[in-house]
Amino acid sequence: MFSLWLRALVVDFTMRSLKTSNRLWLLSLPFLAFLILPLLALFLRIQPEQLLKNLGQPAVYQAIWLSLSTTTLATGVTILIGTPVAYQMARRTFPFKSVVDTLIDLPTVLPPAVAGVALLLAFGRRGLLGSLFADLGINIAFTPVAVVIAQTFIAAPLYLKSAIVGFAGVEAELEQAAALDGASRWDVFRRITTPLAWRALLSGAVLTWARALGEFGATIIFAGNFPGRTQTMPLAIYIGFELDLNVALTLSAILIVFSFLVLILVKLLVHPALRY
Repeated sequence: MFSLWLRALVVDFTMRSLKTSNRLWLLSLPFLAFLILPLLALFLRIQPEQLLKNLGQPAVYQAIWLSLSTTTLATGVTILIGTPVAYQMARRTFPFKSVVDTLIDLPTVLPPAVAGVALLLAFGRRGLLGSLFADLGINIAFTPVAVVIAQTFIAAPLYLKSAIVGFAGVEAELEQAAALDGASRWDVFRRITTPLAWRALLSGAVLTWARALGEFGATIIFAGNFPGRTQTMPLAIYIGFELDLNVALTLSAILIVFSFLVLILVKLLVHPALRY
């Protein structure tokens, strides 16, 4: 008798859960449709033969190559100069730490146009540091270097925040134990801290790469929009809407595919549970 009552209770609970789950899915549909419909509309507008034809245009493959090379370089620079900052933020307590943390977050909420103007005033020919470089015959603004700087400035906070979380999640006792065994600080960081925080570091690096790939506002102000020199894919899309819509659609589709593939690969690698 008791077993029948328990079975009925389980069945009733399961049915209620399914009904609740179905209702939640129905409530989720508007937002999912909001995300999918614009992307679907873009891909439906592209003709496969036109896409292949556009890929052969110099302006298109130059923009693709420039975007991939500069974003990869910007990500590498971010890892190189950002990792020490992230480690200090995760492991140390110092005066005005909250101010530094806010400065790290600032580029993510700053309007890109403002970031572009700020970079121009800092590294332009008449900028704070740019004037010093200009005296040496080095011009940064409106060059590929400016593209990398703009991408790094905008996208680097994504890596830093992820790395801070990753380093903070490593137990300090493990590092201390390794130090007591005679390991140097560099060995502890290389052999203990980094392997344990690798998921967060990889996730932050990929998010930085993806964000740099789509950077537009700061780049167009600080680096300009010169085909084959500083014209990345987002800038080529902007010009394409005025000159050739098919080119803009082709580059838009490529950007979406690149971003989606990179993000989904990292999610599957960093979060294995998402495979199911």
